[in-house]
Amino acid sequence: MNYENYAKNVLLFGLFLFICTQFQKVNAQELTKETFKDSIGKMPYFSIYKDNYFISGVPTNGSINRNSANAKYQISFKQMISRRIMPWDTYLFMTYSQTAFWDIYAESLPFKAIDFNPTISIGRAFFDKNHNLNGLGVLSLEHESNGRDSTFSRSWNRISAEYTTKFSRTILGKIKVWMPFGYKSGNPDILDYRGLGELSLSYEAVPKQLYFEIMMRKGLKWEWTGTLRPRIYYNPFKNRSNQYLMLEWYVGQGEGLGNYQESISMLRLGYVIKSSELNFLKRKRSK
Repeated sequence: MNYENYAKNVLLFGLFLFICTQFQKVNAQELTKETFKDSIGKMPYFSIYKDNYFISGVPTNGSINRNSANAKYQISFKQMISRRIMPWDTYLFMTYSQTAFWDIYAESLPFKAIDFNPTISIGRAFFDKNHNLNGLGVLSLEHESNGRDSTFSRSWNRISAEYTTKFSRTILGKIKVWMPFGYKSGNPDILDYRGLGELSLSYEAVPKQLYFEIMMRKGLKWEWTGTLRPRIYYNPFKNRSNQYLMLEWYVGQGEGLGNYQESISMLRLGYVIKSSELNFLKRKRSK
């Protein structure tokens, strides 16, 4: 099976779905400008930012053994610097995310790589003419590195902008673009693999129980480089908490900074504490 051609087809389908959903007639969310401001004021200072997970799996494009199978985990949190709404209806926060690749099946269980991603960000909600919530925007100053030095050092900085909106009652879409700087000394070709942005779509098949998500990224090379990352979230727990089982398939390059040029296809399964960062956009319209 040619995974790169398959990834291209799924990527094109995902882009087609993304464009089509923009033409759907969507009712505005019930969260108004005033209630959003009240919600920001009541948010906890410290919370989960991205999904926190521990997953493990095997390659689908090569031999399976104790050296090729591995685990990946992510820790991510958010700290509100102030819960007061600032000028232009913005709010200030910082985040920290850490993603580790762990060879738990190899002898001595070594960590293969750890990537660190701190940010300082300004968020803003966008409303329609009736003051109902349409989407959430974030402008960030980001640093990402593998914490190594000398020839093993990999790092880059970027100013990123992202916007998340709800296209229908069950579909969320996010676009993120970035302007990189300070990356040419250790990894001058990283944009050939990470590109200048990414698209994400999330589909809620069963409320609080079953989600499908896909993230797509295209490198700057003419030939196929980039990332396709489908995920399936399933909540088997009766209390319908934010704890899920997650199946992830990562295809492409750029999964970690240490091997961003390497083409991989990894299928992993594990446990995730799902972020509630976008729950503002999941509220139903009031009648």
